[in-house]
Amino acid sequence: MNPGKIEVANKEGIYVIKLSGDVRLNLCSALERYLDEMFLDSEFKTVLVDLSEAEGVDSTTLGQLAKISIVSQDKFGLIPSIISPREDITRILLSMGFDKVFYIIGEMPAQISDLDELSCEQLNEEQMRDKVIAAHEILISLNEDNKNAFQELVDCLQSKKY
Repeated sequence: MNPGKIEVANKEGIYVIKLSGDVRLNLCSALERYLDEMFLDSEFKTVLVDLSEAEGVDSTTLGQLAKISIVSQDKFGLIPSIISPREDITRILLSMGFDKVFYIIGEMPAQISDLDELSCEQLNEEQMRDKVIAAHEILISLNEDNKNAFQELVDCLQSKKY
């Protein structure tokens, strides 16, 4: 698998977040920071997540993606879209209940350009654990299957916090 990267673009409040390669925990803090800035943008209109070049997406990253939908719906009343032409990635999205919180599109409607790559941030162990817990709590909130899959992990990580 190729190493993961996240590229972003914004044109007049329309945001694109493109995940490529094997996207893992190490990119999540940069993504979270970008999402926080995105949702503060007074020009924000919508967000499109492009997974057309993603080879793998871990559960922490999935939690960050779920956050996009939850905040978009709560703050702006809109359901964002995910482009996912790969069957294996789409199967993961469906198993996590993403079809309830995103429009899942099977192919890219047009070529997107002018993307800027987000860089990894160095986090200490506690910061990393907090990010993993927060992302998995978001996944747990989506459905009972996710709760069954991730609650034990969250409980374990929370017990090691202190």
